[in-house]
Amino acid sequence: MPTAQTPSRRKAPRHPRTRPRSWREILAPRFSRVGLLAGLLFVSLSLVPSLLPRTPILQGVVTGVAVALGYGMGVAARALWRFFELPILATHVRRPAALAALVVLTAVLGHRIWHYVGWQNEVRALFGMPTVGAGVWVRIIAVAFLTAAVLLVIARTLRVIFRKIADALSRFLPRRLAITMGATLSFLAVWGLVTGVLVNAFFVGANWMFSPVDLATAPRVEEARSVFRSGSPRSVVEWDSLGRQGRNFVASGPSVDDLNAFHGGTDAKMPIRVYVGLRSAETTEERTQLLLDELIRTGAFEREALMIAITTGTGWLDANAMATFEYMFNGDTAIAGAQYSYLPSWISTLADQEVVTAQSLALFRAVQDHWSRMNPETRPKIYLFGLSLGSYGVEAILRSPSIINDPIEGALMAGPTFLNPMHSELTDGRDAGSSAALPMFDTGRTVRFTGEDNNLTRGLATWGPSRIVYLQHGSDPVTFFSPELAWSRPAWLDNGYRAPDVSREMGWAPVITMWQVAIDLASADGVPVGYGHKYSAQAFAQSWAGVIGDDAWDQRRVEALVAFMASEQAGIR
Repeated sequence: MPTAQTPSRRKAPRHPRTRPRSWREILAPRFSRVGLLAGLLFVSLSLVPSLLPRTPILQGVVTGVAVALGYGMGVAARALWRFFELPILATHVRRPAALAALVVLTAVLGHRIWHYVGWQNEVRALFGMPTVGAGVWVRIIAVAFLTAAVLLVIARTLRVIFRKIADALSRFLPRRLAITMGATLSFLAVWGLVTGVLVNAFFVGANWMFSPVDLATAPRVEEARSVFRSGSPRSVVEWDSLGRQGRNFVASGPSVDDLNAFHGGTDAKMPIRVYVGLRSAETTEERTQLLLDELIRTGAFEREALMIAITTGTGWLDANAMATFEYMFNGDTAIAGAQYSYLPSWISTLADQEVVTAQSLALFRAVQDHWSRMNPETRPKIYLFGLSLGSYGVEAILRSPSIINDPIEGALMAGPTFLNPMHSELTDGRDAGSSAALPMFDTGRTVRFTGEDNNLTRGLATWGPSRIVYLQHGSDPVTFFSPELAWSRPAWLDNGYRAPDVSREMGWAPVITMWQVAIDLASADGVPVGYGHKYSAQAFAQSWAGVIGDDAWDQRRVEALVAFMASEQAGIR
C-alpha cells in the first residue's frame, strides 16, 4: 500500500512506439511475416495464364512486381491494423494460424509451379507458337528476384522518408495526426512525381529515342515515281519528309498488273496513295492542307472510293488492310494518311489521344468540305479506317456533328483500344445474350463486331446504308485491358462467353489480373498473325466485304483474294 514516503507507481501514458529512422534499415534483412504470406499468395496468382503467352523475362517481371505488391499490401494492412489499435490475436493462436496459412499457400504455390509450363504451352498451342520447357524457371526466378528486390528498396526508401516527415510533424501535432498528414503528404508527393515528372520524362525520352528511327528507310523501299503517290517528283510532299512508315506506305501496294491478274481484266487503275509525315509541315493545319492538295493533285476525288486512314502512333498503316480495300475496287481508290507521332502504338495509346483526335477531325473536315461541294452523282464514296489508336481517331470523326448531314459510306476499326469511348458504350449496351468479347448491338442495324472468323452475318436487322465494323480478337489486350480489372471481374471471362483464343485456365484476381494484362500490352504485337493485336489479311478482307456491302464479295471470293495476295507476297506467281 502506498504511503506518504512511498509515492505511488503509475504507468506512464502509452504512446505509439517510435522505431529508429535510419537509412540502414532500407537494406536490413528483416521482413514482415504478414507481408511474406501476402507476397506468397500474389506469386501464386501471377503464374496463372493471361491473354497472351509470356516469355520467361516477362513472367519474371510479372512475378517480381506481384511479390512486391503482395508484400507491400500485407505490410500496409498490418500497419493500419496497429495504427487503429484493433484487437490482436493471442500468440498461442496467431502462430498456429500463420503456420497453417503458410502450409496452404505453399501447397497452392507448388500446384501453380507444377502446372505453369503446361498452362503456358496450352496458350502457345492456341496461338500456334513453339512450346517451352522447365528451363524457363531459371530466368523467371532470376528476373523475379531482381525486380522484387529493386521495388522493395524503393518502397523502404519511401517509408523512411515518410517516417522522417511524420517525426518532424509530431513536434507540433499529436502523433496520430502527424502520421496521417505525413502519409497524405508522402502519397501526394509520390503521385505527383510519378504522374507528372516521371511520366512526362518517359514520354519525352521515348519520343527522343524513337524519332531517329523515323528518319531511316526500310530495306528495299525505293522512292515513289508514280504521279499517283506522295513523295514522287510531281508531289507537293517531299519523299524524305514522309517518315519511315509513310515511305513504306506510298512505295507499296498492288500494281495495275496485280489487279488485272486477280480480276482477269485490263481495266484496273493505279491506286492513289497520299501521305504527309510529321516533318512535312510544322502544324496540323499545314499538314492537313498539304494532304488535301495531294488528293486534288492526284485526282483522288474522281475515284470510286476514298479512304481516310487514321494511322497508328508511328504513322503505320497495315499493308493487308490497305491492299484488300484496293483489290475490292480494282484500284479505283484513293487512300489518305497522316502521321501524328513517332511513338510505338502501345506508348502512343497513352500519350497521343488528344493529338490523334485533332489530326483526325482536321483531316476529315478538310476532305468533307471539298467533297460536299462536288456533284453527289460523281463524287467518291468515303470510308474510314483505323487500327489501334487510329480507331480512336475514327471514333472522334463518327461522334462529330459534321458527319450528320453528309454521312460516310462505312468505317472499319481494327483492334480498338480500351480507351475508345464509343466501343465501350456499344459493348456495355450490347444485346442480351451476346458476349463482351464479340457483342451484338441493336441487332446489327448499323454496327457489327467480328473477329478472325466471319461474324458479320449475325445481325437480325437489315444492315443500313452506313456500315460500321469493329474487328477485334478476344486475346487482344489493347482492346480488353481496363483499370477496372483491378477490382472487377470482366464479363469477357464469363463461362460460355469466353473467346476461343483465350485460355480456359485464365482466371481473375484483384490487382494481379490488371497487372498481367497491362504487361500483355507491351507484347501485343509479338504473337503470330490472327492473335493478340495482329490482324490477318483474311480478317481484313472479310471485314471490308461487309463494310462495302457488295454481294459479289462472298466468302469464296474473299478466300480467293487472300490466297492470291499470299502468293504475291511469297513471290509464287
